[in-house]
Amino acid sequence: MRAIVASRAGGPEVLELATAPDPEPGPTDVLVEVAFAGVNFADVVMRRGEAMTPLPLVPGVEGSGRVIAIGSDVTDVAIGDRVAWAPVHEASSIGSYAELAVIGAAQTLPLPPDVTLLDAAALTLQGLTAHYLATEQYPLGPGTTVLVHAGAGGTGRTVVQWASHLGATVFATVSTDDKAAVARAAGAAHTIRYDEVDFVDEVRRLTEGAGVNYIVDGVGGATFRAGIRALAERGRICVFGRAAGPPEKFSPMELFLKSLTVSGGQMTHFLRTREEVLRKADDVWRGRREGWLTPAIHGVYPLADAAGAHAALESRGTTGKLVLEVSGER
Repeated sequence: MRAIVASRAGGPEVLELATAPDPEPGPTDVLVEVAFAGVNFADVVMRRGEAMTPLPLVPGVEGSGRVIAIGSDVTDVAIGDRVAWAPVHEASSIGSYAELAVIGAAQTLPLPPDVTLLDAAALTLQGLTAHYLATEQYPLGPGTTVLVHAGAGGTGRTVVQWASHLGATVFATVSTDDKAAVARAAGAAHTIRYDEVDFVDEVRRLTEGAGVNYIVDGVGGATFRAGIRALAERGRICVFGRAAGPPEKFSPMELFLKSLTVSGGQMTHFLRTREEVLRKADDVWRGRREGWLTPAIHGVYPLADAAGAHAALESRGTTGKLVLEVSGER
């Protein structure tokens, strides 16, 4: 089979198209003919060597395709099923940047007929991430306020859609006017150009000094520490990523002054059982069906140009999702 292989840690250039042996599923796995592979920042972290993932590596934690073989212990997935996959608590397969991928059966999501394989690869991981960020970290609804950093990115835009659907007033930080338009179209009531103004000052101005109830932070770095000052009393900030590096250190006394909460979020901890995985996936597909949760695909790259997709993602110039086309079945 053809696969993208990183034989060493480094920049996008280490991603090379190679011929690899066809994999065989284990007893609890399925073998999938990959149609599309989602490109995520987790793949970048692994490629850089920051995740301690053994090399050589075939990246890719998310994708969609058709099952062509199943392990001896698999009972709820059948050959021919159209599925998507993303990491869950029980299984976290890597290797979607390939024509064939071995995926833990526990992490496969059966696709309804009205969900295309392209949409599934663009929406699965970010939809499930937005699910726990919008419904389980803070009780969003009418009368609540939330600030979403990188509100035009793939995950950020999805969180904006979900929070807006729940009735919250959404603030989104962006770096360009085009990205501001994307965030507003997703449901953001206020967009903040963090490259032009101090986002903390702007949040406090827009909320008449109160601050926001909740911050969704996939950026980390200095942005996290500044965000503490943008929270309202009894507010919460959830750190679920570190695009700008590890969050800056802070003193617990900074939380004490306004009874604030800092939490961490990792999607697999919210997908602990098969029932939970399937129920939350159904919520994502329902949102897609009803029209309030839609993927924005920034670009579809051929498998051979995985390096180009990674370079684009790291440029921070993208809005929405990047996807690799493998078999191209829709």
